[in-house]
Amino acid sequence: MKKILMIATGGTIACRRTPQGLKPLMGSDELLKYVPDVKSVCHADTLQLYNVDSTDIRPHHWLGIAKAVAENYEKYDGFVITHGTDTMAYTAAALSYLLLSSPKPVVITGAQKPVDMENTDARVNLYDSFVYASEDDASGVHIVFDGKVILGTRAKKTRSKSYNAFSSINYPEVAYVSEGQVRHYIKQEKREKEFFGFLNTRVSVCALAPSMDSGALRYMLENSDAVIIETYGVGGIPAEGGFETAIREAVQKGVTVVITTQVLNEGSDMAVYLVGKQIKEDLGLLEAYDMTHESALAKLMWILARFTKREDIIREFYTPRNFDIYEKKI
Repeated sequence: MKKILMIATGGTIACRRTPQGLKPLMGSDELLKYVPDVKSVCHADTLQLYNVDSTDIRPHHWLGIAKAVAENYEKYDGFVITHGTDTMAYTAAALSYLLLSSPKPVVITGAQKPVDMENTDARVNLYDSFVYASEDDASGVHIVFDGKVILGTRAKKTRSKSYNAFSSINYPEVAYVSEGQVRHYIKQEKREKEFFGFLNTRVSVCALAPSMDSGALRYMLENSDAVIIETYGVGGIPAEGGFETAIREAVQKGVTVVITTQVLNEGSDMAVYLVGKQIKEDLGLLEAYDMTHESALAKLMWILARFTKREDIIREFYTPRNFDIYEKKI
């Protein structure tokens, strides 16, 4: 029987009702008691690492989770991390780089309603996560939610309240869990692990809106090592508002600028329109293509913690990691 470590970080799954609203108060041992059938799947131990609403999750929490997995890696066959849903996709992306190519499964799950509610999704999600973490063929970082197994680099929360809260963006779900059984759609090759313990958090995100000028973007460019600009459609920079000048000045100072799209599916392609093609070529901008916003952010933090030369940053950003970017696009 496999040994699985459950690392609890808080979130809705661990919430209790208070006069001020739901607050994470349940401990890891209490959470596990709500899924007694796990005993027939694996031997489970627990570790209470944090107990916070996922709105309060920050990069230092990602590093703490990665450290806890690394420190216990040789003792266990897999890991289940309970987490709030609002920033779960960010954590999944970050762990996909910090725990790169883990041959053991690292499963992240949570719930839209607390585990002690009668009509909660928490107990099924938690049980399914232990089932998947105990699979011989499972490896790497995934979100398990509403039966779906989604790559950590491709997950996004696409519904705020429904039980089917997460979607796999620009990549298929890799497996499905139902009634204690795992159906694999995509078999993943196990590789030698590379673990990392540092991130550069000086990465900002600026979402464009038609009413904006370059003021907010300029501030981010002046106070960051990298900025992701969420543009429209396949990607382009407005001709008015001073955006091109602000970006040009920042790039000349060594700031990394990545263009992505606000559109959920199919990714960017700046070569299509003049407003994208010309400025990308002139300024040497990077493009996220079909990467999720969450993965682009986490990957830049991971890269900039290790590299400062532009050629290294470009190479690493366009190198596919855990299927985060479509290799044929590059």
